[in-house]
Amino acid sequence: MLAEHDVEFIVVGGQAETLMGSSRVTYDVDLCYRRTPDNLERLASALGTLSLTLRGAPPELKFRLDAQALALGQNYTFEVDGQYPLDFLGSLEPIGAYEDLLPHVETVIIGGRSTRVIGLDDLIRIKRYLGRPKDRESLLQLEAIKRLREQEGLR
Repeated sequence: MLAEHDVEFIVVGGQAETLMGSSRVTYDVDLCYRRTPDNLERLASALGTLSLTLRGAPPELKFRLDAQALALGQNYTFEVDGQYPLDFLGSLEPIGAYEDLLPHVETVIIGGRSTRVIGLDDLIRIKRYLGRPKDRESLLQLEAIKRLREQEGLR
């Protein structure tokens, strides 16, 4: 859906871990998106095709989902169809925005399309920074994946 609208994004978080070979199970999707006016327009158009609500917000809260609204915030936590978490992050601590992640992204094929995924070293850096229990658990697997890649000469 995002690719069909030419939205520029990078898969981050638990889904990125899974794409790198981690056994961690997660059902939420975290994406870092480029915050240019054109990309915000494409993102708003793509999101308009989904049944979205703001996660944790009262049901009566009115929210207009357009490029202007997206430009006013940075990180958005949605639910699709009232049950599937979908987060759009304008920035990731301690690294920064989409442009800061871009030099180290990896590319994987998902559904026949090339998809950008956060680089392994950047993901490890973020997990160390966050330090939550689930991040510490993830670190063990991510560091093992890194060692395996280095042994195989893949980096």
